[in-house]
Amino acid sequence: MHPSRSVLVALAALVAACAGTAPTAPPVAARSAPAEPVRLTLVGINDFHGQVEPHRTRLKDGQVVEEGGAATLAAYVARLREDNPQGVVLVDAGDLFQGTLPSNLTEGAVVIDVYNRLGFTAAAIGNHEFDYGPVGPGAMASRPGDDPLGALKARVRQARFPLLSANMVEAATGKHPAWTGNDGTHLVTVKGVKVGLVGLTTESTPDVTNPANVASLRFLPLAPTALEAARSLRARGAEVVVAVAHAGGRCADLKNPRDTSSCDRGDAEILAMLDALPPGTLDAVVAGHTHQPMGHFFGDVPVIETTGLSRSLGVVELYVDPASRRVLPQRTRIQATIPLCARVDAQEGTCDGRRLRDRDGVRLVRATFLGAPVVPDAEVARVLAPALALADEAQRRPVGVSAATPLARGYTEEGALGNLVADALREAAGADVGIMNPGGVRADLPAGPLSFGQVYEVLPFDNTVAVLQLTGAELRRLLELAHASDRGAVFAVSGLEVTLARCPGLQRFQDATLTGGRPLEPGKTYRVALPDFLARGGDGLGPVTRALPPERADLTPARGMDLREALIAYGRARGGTLTAPPPGRVRYTGVATCSGAPR
Repeated sequence: MHPSRSVLVALAALVAACAGTAPTAPPVAARSAPAEPVRLTLVGINDFHGQVEPHRTRLKDGQVVEEGGAATLAAYVARLREDNPQGVVLVDAGDLFQGTLPSNLTEGAVVIDVYNRLGFTAAAIGNHEFDYGPVGPGAMASRPGDDPLGALKARVRQARFPLLSANMVEAATGKHPAWTGNDGTHLVTVKGVKVGLVGLTTESTPDVTNPANVASLRFLPLAPTALEAARSLRARGAEVVVAVAHAGGRCADLKNPRDTSSCDRGDAEILAMLDALPPGTLDAVVAGHTHQPMGHFFGDVPVIETTGLSRSLGVVELYVDPASRRVLPQRTRIQATIPLCARVDAQEGTCDGRRLRDRDGVRLVRATFLGAPVVPDAEVARVLAPALALADEAQRRPVGVSAATPLARGYTEEGALGNLVADALREAAGADVGIMNPGGVRADLPAGPLSFGQVYEVLPFDNTVAVLQLTGAELRRLLELAHASDRGAVFAVSGLEVTLARCPGLQRFQDATLTGGRPLEPGKTYRVALPDFLARGGDGLGPVTRALPPERADLTPARGMDLREALIAYGRARGGTLTAPPPGRVRYTGVATCSGAPR
């Protein structure tokens, strides 16, 4: 049935009328929701020290628990990227290479291979980046044409990310070295946010690497350098500025990131820098160098640092306001020292072999992170394979020496292993006195037959035995400087008995005598054996060692043994057995503080 013509005409008239009539109420406009802050995930590690392999501990029941390592690190980084796609900034706060046989045999190349694979955004240059010296054998230039910075320059060329140090300049020109390819800063765009990175290197670098390798460089004060670099980055458009600093601190209590009462400011280079900077200079800091945990806010600035050696990583979640393009400090979150575990004890949830080695009933299960199982990255394992094979051959080689008992290294207290190394240096050089810095002894020595790899872990630096001829007065001054660090390092000695006060600074050293209490004669000359690192002024000894005329300092590497060879020779000379020397070479006064301490 069709409508009548009159109805159609009426409908047409109604449509025409409606078309010319304004609506009685405007349509309600759809309101757009405010834009959410942009989440950036800052992931930091520090003091990797070539730890591409996991730390392995054999438990009482024969199981082996693994902690850290490059393949497990890669799994955690991948999970963080899945959690915040395109939003991760991955950085290392320095000391990437030195410390393990796989890394040292390749002069750090295997570490760069791994970091390239993981897609690092940037890394700071640490003091130990200079340890390898020229490319090839030898830790310092000894042949015509050798470049003391050659090995590091090779790693810079290999890296697909920048190595940064804004406070490292050429001594001759005051300019940033051209070989770094940058001015110590790096600008990247992450989820539409421009992020500026400032690399910084501890000012004490000439004292904590081979000084000869950095003679052409100067390391400027951190705070003014960071301020200038941050202002430059913001002028170039940076909306977020992060310091990646090989300078650190220590906070004993990580439970409350807003409570900094447990943070030690006595030797905290990074905290001194922050105290000197105007508010708003930096939005976050990834620190390193001290191998001590931090995960705290200093003002509104989050600072993270781990114990290093690939055992953990730290995370700072930053939120950037889409309107102001500034970090919202009230939204910032810190996850400090996240352990890097592929398998954990089902009861304690840890892979720390130091906690599990003496426990009964350990049941290892797959670890999870951000709700997903942790599976070590097979491609990273493939990248590592050639370097690990090379190192494995060397590590397994027996050295013909056994340790009668486990030997602990010590650092803030006298250690049997350090004393033993000092004895070995003294004997190798035919010296009156032996001295060993505790920072040069990097691991304990297990009991039983020793392999080259085990000795290498103890003494990974390619230091040689050097001899200084010092008067009794100069030797006392050298010991005073050695023990002046706020870190409380106790130097191992041979042929000496040292008395210290339990306090920091120059007054910590109280006295030294020859073994048996015989006094050091101020004007008499003594032959002192020590690592060439110390003889060149490392660990703050420069005021004594650099003032010596050349004829009183034998620093020639061709003189003979490196420290590993000296220790092995010492054991072989004793029937193939290394035995802990009796303790008591370092004594303490009853004075609790330096104030009024006897001199």
